[in-house]
Amino acid sequence: VVGDVIGKYHPHGDFAVYDTIVRMAQPFSLRYMLVDGQGNFGSIDGDSAAAMRYTEIRL
Repeated sequence: VVGDVIGKYHPHGDFAVYDTIVRMAQPFSLRYMLVDGQGNFGSIDGDSAAAMRYTEIRL
């Protein structure tokens, strides 16, 4: 997903895109989870998400 978004819409780096995806996958960040995440997307205690290669999402 990140590579597709960078290629088509946002060619300025992958951090902003991945950070947004992580936020959409966290159940404590938004009222409703917008994507279904598999892997370590961080915790409410401030632990950061795992690297892109260790996480997956689906809509």
